[in-house]
Amino acid sequence: MAAAKEAVVPVEGRRNVLVTSALPYVNNVPHLGNIIGCVLSADAFARYCRLRGHNVLYVCGTDEYGTATETKAMEEGCSPREICDKYHAIHKEVYEWFDISFDIFGRTSSPQQTEVCQDIFLKLLDNNWLSENTMQQLYCNSCQRFLADRLVEGYCPTEGCNYDSARGDQCEKCGKLLNSTELVNPKCKVCGSTPCVRDTDHLFLELPLLREKLEKYIDETSLTGSWSQNAIHATNAWLKEGLKPRCITRDLKWGVPVPHEKYKDKVFYVWFDAPIGYISITACYTPEWEKWWKNPENVELYQFMGKDNVPFHTVMFPSTLLGTGENWTLMKTISVTEYLNYESGKFSKTKGIGVFGNDAKSTNIPPEVWRYYLLTNRPEASDTLFTWTDLQAKCNNELLNNLGNFINRVLSFIAKPEGTGYGSVVPDSPDVDSHALTQSLAETVGKLIDQYIDAMDKVKIKQGLKIAMAISSEGNAYLQESQFWKLYKQDPASCATVMKTSVGIVYLLACLLEPFMPTFSKDVLQQLNLSPEEHLSFCDEKGEVEKAKRPWDLIPSGHRIGKPAPLFKGLENEAVKGLREKFAGSQAERKLRTQVAAQLEATSI
Repeated sequence: MAAAKEAVVPVEGRRNVLVTSALPYVNNVPHLGNIIGCVLSADAFARYCRLRGHNVLYVCGTDEYGTATETKAMEEGCSPREICDKYHAIHKEVYEWFDISFDIFGRTSSPQQTEVCQDIFLKLLDNNWLSENTMQQLYCNSCQRFLADRLVEGYCPTEGCNYDSARGDQCEKCGKLLNSTELVNPKCKVCGSTPCVRDTDHLFLELPLLREKLEKYIDETSLTGSWSQNAIHATNAWLKEGLKPRCITRDLKWGVPVPHEKYKDKVFYVWFDAPIGYISITACYTPEWEKWWKNPENVELYQFMGKDNVPFHTVMFPSTLLGTGENWTLMKTISVTEYLNYESGKFSKTKGIGVFGNDAKSTNIPPEVWRYYLLTNRPEASDTLFTWTDLQAKCNNELLNNLGNFINRVLSFIAKPEGTGYGSVVPDSPDVDSHALTQSLAETVGKLIDQYIDAMDKVKIKQGLKIAMAISSEGNAYLQESQFWKLYKQDPASCATVMKTSVGIVYLLACLLEPFMPTFSKDVLQQLNLSPEEHLSFCDEKGEVEKAKRPWDLIPSGHRIGKPAPLFKGLENEAVKGLREKFAGSQAERKLRTQVAAQLEATSI
């Protein structure tokens, strides 16, 4: 039996990087927009930091409490715990297929979550940052409970809309945000009866009183941490509107209980307890969790999310931690994505529109291609669009014809028998310093490496990937200009230099592209006959960055490579057309099409 992996904890004197991805909610399967918006972007950055020799912990998990879980449980006729178990397993399986390298993928419905959440609440209470207030809320006499926003439906009160299934928090037809008490002819979604309006007391976090502490943190950190512009805009919009006390309790059963006699029948609002999940999941991972979360001098916290989650991470969560008076590790850098849209519309979990995590697996397109496409299409500054033809173009033109073609040409030539190649042995390069074309390539590649590191350090992930792929394009141009196939007979020393340099570029690409396509990197190293554990590194302390600027020094002369093989397959027009048709419409419509097709097939004529 393999020994348990030792927990990663901060190390004095090293760069300690704590990476979190917004916790996905457990009421559905994640779609591609969710995946690129949070877990995949964070994974690329965490892998990059490990590649550079930093000490990294990547934390994520499912967000399991709140109204949406209770609603989904009622829809599926089971308990909230059963829903959480089911969808946690689904999420975990999807992320494993996408090769996401979490150090822990936990859950917020843990005893540690209750303990940490209640402890933070009690400190806020002791420090007088909480207040009480009375709210009006719909109450169902039949169910004998207050109805959370999503447990009530009625007619939209907006003039000209009149949608008959508006939820208590928002009308899906006109998009207006609502309070449940505004609905016309509201009905309880559980039993169908008409609820009445009742007063209910709740606890509020006094954000206005914490404003000075919060603004000092935001002003300092948004600059030093290079927050993405969309995060700064969303945060400033909240501050400009004026901070208001925010309710942190809910009349629900499924959640962290409030440790207060008057409010013992209530739970914490999901947006109070969800960000605390990062901390509690770390506590599930190691009893030394405070070394990560109460160590701002030695830990840098990077957080990844979609734009709709920003204010809860830049206003609510830091205010909560600042209010405790403890020395918490607050977020240094936030990286926020806009929306990835699907073909002619929007991805939607609620309506089942788009390609979902389990769908990607069923296409037989490898995870590496999906990772590459999503990361090149990462919606960093504005919304981007997923289309099947664009996926096909990037796979065929960029992965197959550029990257795959370069690596295969180099390794296949070295693998040829002596007399036509090098018998799989990397040649020497005695005249490299006087070889003008090679020196020119090295200068270009050196600049690209510096640009890559600068982009990735600043969490410009799409730019980092583009720069790494530019090195592959430079490699292809170098091969063409050198005309190595002629040099083999005409100028053997120059040919050997070109091949030794090119095999070094192949190795360099395996390293630089590992954060984006980890399995691709492993496959390349296998074809180079190098072990990933020993060789996949790009660390300043080991001098690997400077060495990479002399690519002919990366693989020693006399090293025997493995067996070359194609790394990518092209996507054919017919296959792409079939996928576009297969994933048209909503999940419900697809299911119906499949059922009808099965019935027709079973009907004998």
